[in-house]
Amino acid sequence: MFFQIVDILGTIAFAISGVLVAMNKRMDPFGVLIIAFVTAVGGGTLRDIMVGIEPVSWMQNMTFVYVIFASTIFAVVFRNQLKHLRRSLFLFDTIGIALYTVVGIETGLIAGLHPIICIALGTMTACFGGVIRDILCNEIPVIFRKEIYATACILGGFTYFLLREFLEDRNYLFVIAGLVVILIRLLAVRFKISLPSLYKKGDN
Repeated sequence: MFFQIVDILGTIAFAISGVLVAMNKRMDPFGVLIIAFVTAVGGGTLRDIMVGIEPVSWMQNMTFVYVIFASTIFAVVFRNQLKHLRRSLFLFDTIGIALYTVVGIETGLIAGLHPIICIALGTMTACFGGVIRDILCNEIPVIFRKEIYATACILGGFTYFLLREFLEDRNYLFVIAGLVVILIRLLAVRFKISLPSLYKKGDN
């Protein structure tokens, strides 16, 4: 039950982040819904395909479809309350990657995969929806810029497996690993920490 709640919360967070990006691009209602949908289920769809779940999870459980529709309507109706779009987008995107990281890791464990593969699966689950969102909105995906994004997911994944040796309650593992992802992302933005650039000034 807790695992399903985490999955649904991640869906909500990513759907809202998709709505905010789409509205910032002044898309029509259909475009807003499509961006919300692919942002919310893109990473999970890739995850399920890679571990051989057929049909993919959101096609088997209409709850996710209803949640995406409801989240989209909520974000559109309360767009004035979400007037600080950049801050709101960052917040929901960060919550989304944290929740989806642990969901992806748990899916990998259920499939009997190696911890390193589970961390990679969690990172892809967290990041791929945002990649599709940014590409469709004609933006360079955040994961391909200098921002600490996928790195936060990877470190959260390592935290999950380190604490797994000491904590038996998986719920605590979910919460702590997710908080590590959020904390690393917040600190990276607050103190302008980024990955080193491969390019020098003046490079074309």
